[in-house]
Order: sequence, then C-alpha cells, then structure tokens
Amino acid sequence: MRARLVELGWDSDLVVEPDGDQPTPSGDQVTIEVEACGVCGRDCIDRAGRFAFLQVPITPGHEAAGRVVAVGPDVTDWRVGDRVGTTHYADGAILGLTIDGGYATWLTAPQACFYAVPDDIDPALAAIFHCTLGTAWRGLHRAGLDRSSRVLVTGANGGVGAAALQICQGVGATSIAVVRREEDVEFVTAMGADDVLVDDGSTFHKHLPGGQVDIAMECVGAPTFNAALRSLIPGGRLVAIGNITGERIELNIGYVITLGLHILGSTGATREDMANLFDLNARQPLNVPIHDRLPLAEADRAQRMVAAGGLRGRVVVVP
Repeated sequence: MRARLVELGWDSDLVVEPDGDQPTPSGDQVTIEVEACGVCGRDCIDRAGRFAFLQVPITPGHEAAGRVVAVGPDVTDWRVGDRVGTTHYADGAILGLTIDGGYATWLTAPQACFYAVPDDIDPALAAIFHCTLGTAWRGLHRAGLDRSSRVLVTGANGGVGAAALQICQGVGATSIAVVRREEDVEFVTAMGADDVLVDDGSTFHKHLPGGQVDIAMECVGAPTFNAALRSLIPGGRLVAIGNITGERIELNIGYVITLGLHILGSTGATREDMANLFDLNARQPLNVPIHDRLPLAEADRAQRMVAAGGLRGRVVVVP
C-alpha cells in the first residue's frame, strides 16, 4: 500500500493504492520495508506547491524507518537486515519531492539517504528521530550549544521544538519555551523547558525571564522571527529551522549589524550527528511524543491534522 499526492493543494485527497511487489533496487539504491513514517510540516508545504520543482504524482514522506530488504549491486554501506532511518535528502534525491517517500510499504532510495538506527528504538520514534531530534541537535550545536547556554525555542510544542528542549536539558543548558496557548505550558514543561512564555509571537522578547539569550531556535518563521532576533544578546545566534507560513520576513539589517548577530539556516543531520545523538540517547533517553499513530490508509487525514496545527509532537502513519 502507498499514499500518493496526485494533485497539488487540499481540494483532493491523497490517493491510497496497492504498492505492488517488493522493488528490485539498482546501482547504489537500497530498498527498505517501512515500519513507520512521520508526517512533517514540510509534507504540507510540499502539498501546497511551495516547491516549484515538485512533480506529481509522488509518494510523500521523508521521515521513515525500517529494515533493509534488498540492495543494489553498487551498495557498500548497508546489508539486508540492517535497521535504518531516512535523511531529508542526499545525492540530489529529496524524499517526497524528487523521489517517492515513505508513505508506503516499500521505500527505495540511494544508499546515502539512510543512517543506522539502533534496534531497541520504537518504530514511531525511530521514524521521526532524524527530522525532530536530529534537526534540533544539528542546529543547536552549529550555534555553539553548551551547558552555559541560554536558549529560546519558538514553536516549542511542535516536534523539533520539543526535541530542542530535551537536548538542552540533556547538556545542562537553560531553555525558554514560547507557545501560543496556555494549554501547552504543561506539555513543554514536561519536555524540559525551564521557563515558558505564552505569546502570539510578537512580544515575547519583552518578557524574557533572566534577560536576553545566547541562542534562539526559530521553529516557526515569519510570525516569531523578529521577536526571536530581538531576544538575543549582542553576538547571539539565531538558528532558522521553521517556515510554517511561507511569508517573507522584513529584516532590520541595521539591528543585525549593530549587535553583531548571527543568523544560521539549518536542516536535517548527518550520519555523524545521528551517531552522536544516539550516544546521548543511550545515556539519557530522548522521546519526542507521538501525537497520534494512524494506519497508512488514513494518510490524508494525518496531513490535514498537521496542517491544522495545535499538535503535541508528531503524527505517524504505519503501513
């Protein structure tokens, strides 16, 4: 079984259809039997047509985990039986955008699109580990995270935001979570937030407990970007992760220049990043909550849930 995006936009549902026989990979391709696939906000961005190069029909999904069931003749990294997860892209292949993704029983992609996953991790968590915890890990460490850091996290109730809070807690850094709703306060506190601000996204920089921060983990985009920027100390680092609304951002470049601020774009994680993250997980188990697990046949409903927002953690579809 697989779910297919056959028409851009939300007027038509994803089409669920038989997946056929197990594929035979060629060259350096690897085929996995999918255990689970996360439903990411980027899947909704893809569906909305914000990437001009996306061609339909295509199978969405870049957050998959499973077992290797076949390898092409040029594969050197993997063997049948290995447990792996997917990266966002590699070797020009972007899962769910330029090649078929993980809303399916089988997934075939170049060997560079995979990284090793320990056997003891729950399939749903294994599927989302890279896009949530891996993305947060890479972004925070590129910004110089250490135990002395004070970190602001916008959209902290989402998958990447919740992951960032746990990583901060794991290294001993102080975190401030920004959420839009009072009902999310308990959740982000449980995820490790030291302080929580409930704000529409425009004024939280005026109410920072303890003053300005070293790092702002920007998981939303236009609605929170400038307030996050103004939350930084001189020389502070903003890590841009989210672009939920797709709006262009008005930037006061003089403010950035005067305060010597750093703005870093960051996405995904390398195999080395993931190995380091799994080492942390072995010492202090990490857990991005699963908001819901749905059968693959309900992939369309899963995407519509994510698009509506207000979730706590990730939605996962299971073949």
